[in-house]
Amino acid sequence: MVSRSLYSADGNDVPPVAARLRAGTALSIPNLITLGRILLVPIVVWAISQGLMWLAFVLFLAAGVSDAIDGFLAKRFHMTTVLGAYLDPLADKALIVSIYVTLGVNGYIPRWLVILVVSRDILIIGGIMLSWVMGSPLKIKPLLVSKLNTVAQIVFACVVLASLGFRFDVPLLTLILTGLVTALTLLSIAAYLAEWVRHMNSTMTSP
Repeated sequence: MVSRSLYSADGNDVPPVAARLRAGTALSIPNLITLGRILLVPIVVWAISQGLMWLAFVLFLAAGVSDAIDGFLAKRFHMTTVLGAYLDPLADKALIVSIYVTLGVNGYIPRWLVILVVSRDILIIGGIMLSWVMGSPLKIKPLLVSKLNTVAQIVFACVVLASLGFRFDVPLLTLILTGLVTALTLLSIAAYLAEWVRHMNSTMTSP
């Protein structure tokens, strides 16, 4: 059993260390870590553009570790904020999309795959904006297929960067991951489209 001395004196379950770190500001430690991950984006893009794939791979891994750390801190010490809820997925998406676009522009991965990955995000954002314009705001919740898609995209990017940076060939694995990312991206688009249509139909038919 955890000692109550670890928690605040007023009886709630927020550790006092969290209250001190949070201090009523959005610039909590998890948010600062997330901001640091966003600042890595142009450095990773530069590294890929300069052919420094090993550096891009290391930075990408560092970003992944920082993502796990800020998530742990936010949950463990009750330091979640509204800003963090927006910044965290923004940082993840900015990094992944930037890596895919840069790899595609430089001919390291198929450009059609880049277009597909980016188009999915554009369609989701467009659907959210359209629902707001139509007076039926849609709150997107991560679907299972979307989470699997993100994992596949990350693994694919890691394999490509590692194989280029450390000069080893894995053509079969690359081909399999390309197909997996393609399939999951298409399934994710279909799932979010179905969710959007269901939401709009339910709001329009409700009194």
